[in-house]
Amino acid sequence: MKTAIFGFSGSGKTDLFAALAGPAAAAAGNRAMVKVPDARLDPLIKLFHPKKVTHSEIEYLDIPGGGGKGAGLGERVLNEVRPYDCFIGVLDGFSGMNDPERQWQAMEADMMVSDMAVIEKRLEKLAADGKKNKALVDPKEEAGLKRALALLEEERPLRTDGELCALPELKGFKFLSARPILYAWNCPEGEEEARELPDDTPGMAHIAVAAKLERELAEIDDPAEKAEFLNDLGITESALDKVIGKTYRLLGLISFLTAGEDECRTWPLRAGSTAPQAAGVIHTDFEKGFIRAEVIGFDDFLAYGDFKKVKEAGKARLEGKEYIVRDGDIIEFRFNV
Repeated sequence: MKTAIFGFSGSGKTDLFAALAGPAAAAAGNRAMVKVPDARLDPLIKLFHPKKVTHSEIEYLDIPGGGGKGAGLGERVLNEVRPYDCFIGVLDGFSGMNDPERQWQAMEADMMVSDMAVIEKRLEKLAADGKKNKALVDPKEEAGLKRALALLEEERPLRTDGELCALPELKGFKFLSARPILYAWNCPEGEEEARELPDDTPGMAHIAVAAKLERELAEIDDPAEKAEFLNDLGITESALDKVIGKTYRLLGLISFLTAGEDECRTWPLRAGSTAPQAAGVIHTDFEKGFIRAEVIGFDDFLAYGDFKKVKEAGKARLEGKEYIVRDGDIIEFRFNV
């Protein structure tokens, strides 16, 4: 769950990182763990008054700015972001010095050109190996690479073909245009709503944000003062929650919850995971010794407001190894280790 924040110099990405990380973490370096807000914890906290509350987290890294007017991002930036699971590309829509749409197109082009170079180099190596010994070439890898190259030659990022990106033969290449990305269109304060954004597509989302304002909001420690500031600006919620939420979904994650007097907690889980896999997120022994999962849907919990009443109404379900966990499920695992 690691996300790299990058963009051209002067795009405001460090303001966005500082807003996400908070002033103390931002001052400490360019890497921070950020809590994923989830309002579904609130009624559970009121019910249990737990000793501890724990949120899922995403790691964000602020990559130093790249390129400049008329230049690409540069190999340094592209290489630094390559290990990360997800990207946030920050676009300068506030300074009046740049065209954010052109920056967006340039960033997409840079990632695709980089991927093409990787593929062409690998195909050359496979061709040379094949002349020596055909057994040295994996035909599935070669076919996948050629399919990926054809897609890029059509100026389509690899993320547009989910089946291709999922091929195990291509996983190790860490193609940039295969990675999910959130484009943050950095706007002047008060112009976020007016900013026209491109439509979201598979693996790519867009959001308008005033990064400098969000940074100033993050520096206000007092919740009442922050609420008053938001109210004066006519803002109902910080855009940061939306940024974090969109990042979380782009990573292909959902949350399940556990609750009790000791702790109320959200847990990150890959969408489509089974109940034993969810148990393994808590502890590997839970997955190995999985017996059953007692599951309460979040809407059922809200309807009754109490676990005992939910169970009396027959809304608590015992699920087995094949159960696919849903976002917001409240789960208690039964296991034997």
